[in-house]
Amino acid sequence: MDDSVYMEKALELSILGTGHTSPNPLVGAIVVNNDKIVGSGYHKEYGGSHAEVFALDEAGDKAMGATLYVTLEPCSHFGKTPPCAEKIIKMGIKRCVVAMSDPNPKVSGNGIKMLRDAGISVEVGLLKNNAIKINRVFLKYITTKIPFLFLKCAITLDGKIATYSGDSKWITNEASRKKVQYLRNKYMGIMVGINTIISDNPMLTARVENGINPYRIVVDPNLKIDLNSNFVNFKDNKSIIITSENNKNHKKISLLENKNIKIIFLQGNDFKISDILYQIGKLGIDSILLEGGSNIISRAFKENVIDGGEIFIAPKILGDDKALPFIKGFDIEKISQGIELKNIKFNTYENNISVEFYK
Repeated sequence: MDDSVYMEKALELSILGTGHTSPNPLVGAIVVNNDKIVGSGYHKEYGGSHAEVFALDEAGDKAMGATLYVTLEPCSHFGKTPPCAEKIIKMGIKRCVVAMSDPNPKVSGNGIKMLRDAGISVEVGLLKNNAIKINRVFLKYITTKIPFLFLKCAITLDGKIATYSGDSKWITNEASRKKVQYLRNKYMGIMVGINTIISDNPMLTARVENGINPYRIVVDPNLKIDLNSNFVNFKDNKSIIITSENNKNHKKISLLENKNIKIIFLQGNDFKISDILYQIGKLGIDSILLEGGSNIISRAFKENVIDGGEIFIAPKILGDDKALPFIKGFDIEKISQGIELKNIKFNTYENNISVEFYK
């Protein structure tokens, strides 16, 4: 087998860490000796051993003189774990094939240099674009400290997310909703507007096997949050409210803080999504699943801060001018002025479809 086949296997392994490594990257590694895979591994969880460590430990003595395929440049610094580059050298790897260098300033070429200085042949760039796609979240956050923003919404064929009365359950089918749970596990935070909390009282949890619930973020400028809502009464310290600094002396604040809810105060009442992302990024949250509603989705599109998304479409038509559209408030005269989604992929979920897109 050629190098690309082994790297593809390493990339497939890396995806197994989805939802568990944030804010660290997804990484897979394979050790090959005499055209046989003798060790493999992936980064399983934040703070745990890196992919290279699992692969090298499995290979043992067979790592001597072998080739290591890894989807991201091996680290060269002490973080939660010792430097992988040192272990690679110690285990006697002769050749290392790396999909892409690590933009983390603490690594950024140092891992590759360390290996080369030790006499190891290092090749960089094999299936680089595949590796970049897998680590979109990590690459944005490590270089900007701004969370990756992924839109999710479910709409009827005529673009509605709820009836005039606010009813929205269920627009899409069970297969689509299962994918949404996967997305809630994949991204570190989930963000909605206060109207979604008031109308739906959602749990905002990731209902998948061995899933990790995201940080729950609600944008609530006027502090309308109901103290009896599901959002308020979790005990995992992962609820965050974005509200106006005008509410600093509101009687609800102390009650919310006593429930270990993080309060972020912003100026005024008409918040920029970019300002919200900046503040959330300071908390170490690398990605946000934006679930609505209409006002916050529209603002995010207007500010052009959406990095990607998946719009689920059900074969249902409401035909009601008073029903709630998923996006509104634009003043567009020509078709050419409309938003055109890029890097499109179409997915099928039984009788539902979705449009997946990325910047």
